[in-house]
Order: sequence, then structure tokens, then C-alpha cells
Amino acid sequence: MLKEEIKKLALQIHGSVIENRRQLHAWPELSFMENKTSAFIRACLDKMKIPWTQMADTGIVGLIKGDQPSMHVIALRADIDALPITEINDVVYVSQHKGVMHACGHDAHTASLLGTAFILQSIKNKFGGTVKLIFQPGEEKLPGGASLMIKEGVLENPKPVAIIGQHVMPSIPSGKVGVRCPKREPDGIHG
Repeated sequence: MLKEEIKKLALQIHGSVIENRRQLHAWPELSFMENKTSAFIRACLDKMKIPWTQMADTGIVGLIKGDQPSMHVIALRADIDALPITEINDVVYVSQHKGVMHACGHDAHTASLLGTAFILQSIKNKFGGTVKLIFQPGEEKLPGGASLMIKEGVLENPKPVAIIGQHVMPSIPSGKVGVRCPKREPDGIHG
């Protein structure tokens, strides 16, 4: 059963997802300066044999094509930038960039999306369609990396019918997921 295979793969990579998150946490970079973060993501995608392109300078877009026939496309998105905040935590993976830290969870978002990419790449023979992996820079600074990536065509070729993003939320208990869907307007426009 596919669900059991996904659980097995998730357990297999659990430690490496934590390691990736800690690596990203220790070396945070501000909006539109995510050069090492971007290089880290590219190296991970290369290791998984996932093709990628670079957008908005430090943004990365990977594509996983399922082996089953389908034209469906969805996108998964993670933000990659950090904030100009001094970290005072006492952990081995504390920020090594004075005055910069991942205080908003973007390190966890990026590590989670890399873990998801590994799982999807491992089971691509069992699904159809395409999954677009969007690693967005500059979420914390206007004009925002999303707008720049959209201008550069991130939502085209292939065009996703839906984008799923995640955000950590300390108020939700571990093991639980909160979901927020956009309100559908009568004319079909989401708002």
C-alpha cells in the first residue's frame, strides 16, 4: 500500500530532514541574499536527480514528473529567507550569522519540502502528473520573492492547478495539522 511506503520513507529520512533543518538554521540568510541556502537546495535536488531552474536570483524550482500518464500539475512551496533578529538560543545549531536567524520557521519549511521531494521522487513510478517544487526567496521583504517569481513565469510551463504551502505553528500540537483553504467567491475567484 502506497500510504505505508510513504510512512516507511518518511521514517527513513527523518534524521536527515532534522539535519537539513539544523544546517539551514545555523546558516540563515536575509531576503534576496539566500546564496548559500540556494546552493544547498540545488545540491540536495541534484543528489535526488530532480531537475531544477533558478528564478528571482536565489529562488529554485524543481520538477518531479510522475511516471503514470496525467497532465495534472500541483505546486508545493516553501520560503527560504531568514529575519534580521539576533538569536539567543543555546543550541548546537544556533545561528552563525550575527543578527540573522530563522525565527519564523523557514528553515523547517525548506527542510520539509526537501524531505517531501525525496519521498515523491522515490515513488514517482506510482503517480501521474507533475509536482512543482517552489523554494521562494524574499518572503520577508517587499516586493516579495513570490511576485518576482511570478513575473519570471513560475506559474507557467507547467501551470499548477493548485499550490500548497506550509507554515509551522507552535500553537498546534505536534502530530496535528491545521488547514486553511481560501474562501471561494461566487464567481469562482479565490479571495
